[in-house]
Amino acid sequence: MEPFEDETIPLYTVGQVADMLAVKQAFLRRVDEFQVVSPQRSAGGQRRYTRVEIRIIRQVATMADQGMTMSAIRRIIELEQELAEATRQRDQLVARLAEVMAERDGLARELSRWLRRDGQERSGEE
Repeated sequence: MEPFEDETIPLYTVGQVADMLAVKQAFLRRVDEFQVVSPQRSAGGQRRYTRVEIRIIRQVATMADQGMTMSAIRRIIELEQELAEATRQRDQLVARLAEVMAERDGLARELSRWLRRDGQERSGEE
């Protein structure tokens, strides 16, 4: 995968993100201070943002414009992430359950064949 295709690679500086989202750099620093988004740092100590983080910051900016506090925004983001993780886990469990049920059905068919064969053998003995 190319670096520009990977949404989790920290490529964008504070200035670039501020320009993209039409927010002040101070707003981005505040988002970092409240740990709503915690960008990685370059070797020189500059914040570097991923595209995933930029999407979250866009959402944060919208909520802040609606008058929400940064603490409330952070909690909403945390809950959304927890919900996404729970949904992912549920989907994995549903897929695993389908596999187990298919395996169970296969075993039931095999058992049924064994029982029929055993029944036929016994009736042949009589």
